[in-house]
Amino acid sequence: MTKNNQQKINKQMEVQKFSYDNKVVKYFGYATVIWGIIGMLVGLIAAAQLAFPNFFNDYLGFSFLSFGRIRPLHTNAVIFAFVGNGIFMGVYYSLQRLLKTRMWSDKLSYLNFWGWQFIILCAVATLPFGITTGKEYAELEWWIDILIALMWVVFGLNMFMTILNRRVKHLYVAIWFYIATFVTVAILHIFNSFELPISMMKSYSWYAGVQDALVQWWYGHNAVAFFLTTPYLGLMYYFVPKAANRPVYSYRLSIIHFWALIFIYIWAGPHHLLYTSLPDWAQSLGVVFSIMLIAPSWGGMLNGLLTLRGAWDRVRDDVMLKFMVVALTCYGMATFEGPMLSLKNVNMISHFTDWTIAHVHIGGLGWNGMMTFGMLYWLFPKMFRVKLYSKKLANQHFWIATLGIILYAIPMYIAGFVQGLMWQKFEPTGQLTNPEFLETVTELAPYYILRTIGGLLFIIGAVMMFYNLIKTAKSGNFLADEPAEAVNARLLPETAKVKGGRQYWHRAIEKRPVRMMLVSIVLVAIGGLVEIIPTMVVESNIKTIDSVRPYTALELEGRDLYIKEGCYNCHSQMIRPLRFETERYGEYSKSGEFVYDHPFQWGSKRTGPDLAREGGKRDDVWHYRHMYDPKSVSNNSIMPAYPWMFDDNTLDLSNIDDKIAAMITLGVPYKKSYIKNAKKHAMEQADEIAANVVEYQWGKIPEKQRAKMNKEDLIKKVRTREVIALIAYLQRLGTDIKKEKGAEDPSYFYTDTTKK
Repeated sequence: MTKNNQQKINKQMEVQKFSYDNKVVKYFGYATVIWGIIGMLVGLIAAAQLAFPNFFNDYLGFSFLSFGRIRPLHTNAVIFAFVGNGIFMGVYYSLQRLLKTRMWSDKLSYLNFWGWQFIILCAVATLPFGITTGKEYAELEWWIDILIALMWVVFGLNMFMTILNRRVKHLYVAIWFYIATFVTVAILHIFNSFELPISMMKSYSWYAGVQDALVQWWYGHNAVAFFLTTPYLGLMYYFVPKAANRPVYSYRLSIIHFWALIFIYIWAGPHHLLYTSLPDWAQSLGVVFSIMLIAPSWGGMLNGLLTLRGAWDRVRDDVMLKFMVVALTCYGMATFEGPMLSLKNVNMISHFTDWTIAHVHIGGLGWNGMMTFGMLYWLFPKMFRVKLYSKKLANQHFWIATLGIILYAIPMYIAGFVQGLMWQKFEPTGQLTNPEFLETVTELAPYYILRTIGGLLFIIGAVMMFYNLIKTAKSGNFLADEPAEAVNARLLPETAKVKGGRQYWHRAIEKRPVRMMLVSIVLVAIGGLVEIIPTMVVESNIKTIDSVRPYTALELEGRDLYIKEGCYNCHSQMIRPLRFETERYGEYSKSGEFVYDHPFQWGSKRTGPDLAREGGKRDDVWHYRHMYDPKSVSNNSIMPAYPWMFDDNTLDLSNIDDKIAAMITLGVPYKKSYIKNAKKHAMEQADEIAANVVEYQWGKIPEKQRAKMNKEDLIKKVRTREVIALIAYLQRLGTDIKKEKGAEDPSYFYTDTTKK
């Protein structure tokens, strides 16, 4: 060996000194707790609105507190604010230590933090005011979607540059999950967020009907998979061994867990659309891959739990490990139940019911919530170099939170069973036992109350934790830049060999981050391409129906108001080809009925009845009264009232021209000349509905008062209310397929270049 080579090796073996950035971890930690409590509190209000509808819906009367407005705020706050900040907190802490290096750019770290908090504030400033796209878990408007993409790129760039500048040779298993999370969430978010903006506060989904539904649940299911699951599995692989002071149970199992999970998960989205108008082959693919998911999911759960073998005495004493054990148990429960719910005979009962709500919250409260609490209890004493302020308080939090999960989930499971079975029950005569949907709602009151109590307990536990962490921080001495030292092992010769002198095949990928990223992209893209492309390009998959026509200008505006008020949170527009559904609602839904729906409105929960065939079932006056005071027409209804939709001059048609133009761009066959007449046409249709309403009201006005009034002036006043447009939309639903063949097309239909 030459002298120069020896000097080079000696230099490589030198111990390098550096520091870890704990400050950004602390920031994300505080944000996690604060947004978590806020998001849970919003969820508690929503739960209380269902449990005590008289108080919340009849006496508060604030539009921004309406259930349809705050329900998406709750889901976004918990997913992207609470869990999102928890992901960044855990990744920024563990990544530096696993790679033996500081984050590549402190500026990008803090841009990531402040940018993410700004996005959350944008959600708070839009969703309660009805500014929403109406797509579940993707409700934020187009410009916020762009901000999310930019902040995600900032995070990914910082992470990848840190990985490339690492001082270790091989990438630990947690980092595989971080990489897969970054690339997959980016793909899902970008493709599901293709929208055509109308203004800063309004856009339309680029996709329509069946295609929109498939893309949305490809995103929706895999947002759960790659935002709520894979990053937390990476954090599990770091924090559980650290807390237990033991190595991961099986490295080989972690390899199988990772590669199988990221390949299989992406195919499972269609199981949210069983018995719908989605083509059967896509539904079947979703079922098959959902069943396959049990293997890798349980492999990861068992790997985490078996890591604690021989350390169960520590579990009794270490509160962080207690939270981790419950989190892993809930992960196992949710990932067994998910595939079970994808079976068609089970889905027939569970879909649209509170069973799904229970399933989701086992994952949200149990897996994500308890894992996050465990990480916080472990991180704060480490960063502030002090013992936890109160171990007793932390243990009380553990038991209160666990009891809260039980009191939340079990009543919701029972409510789901009750709903599903009541919907399907027939009398010996062949008639539905419970023909009125409201009968199935009133049975759920005690379960909704218990759910609210469970949620309250969970929040109380979170507040106790916040107090405990604040006291811990105040009693300690925060270490912002934690000193560390390491040899740059990445520069050393390869020594890890196996039998025969060859490396394991996966080592060639796992020590090369760019290669791992590319392989991950290929694996997650295959499932999406196979399911989505045929639905987009093969016309026979989505059969058209000649009688289906675009919405009128007023109906389109009413549809936007339907979305604004969050009606899709409680009502579906999808009648499944099942006898108990067709008996209750009418003819089952066809894919061709939704070709002009941007976005689709199939829904995922029925707190109220399905509306796919609502048009013409009731008169305009019924809808008018129902929206103003639901209990006046449906006793014991838990639907909120919408008094703000009855204020004069609230119907804003200033953007209707742009909306029609956007629909033409999206392929909806309006005549271009209709743009000029859209507002006039809308007011003519509004006059018809307002006349019906005024005729009803006129008879209730005292004769002396009527003598001083003009009926035409009253009609002009009523027609400017938002509720009139909403009625127009509701009265249109499902009426197209009832039209006789050869019926004359409306004047606004067919473009100048389209042949009839």
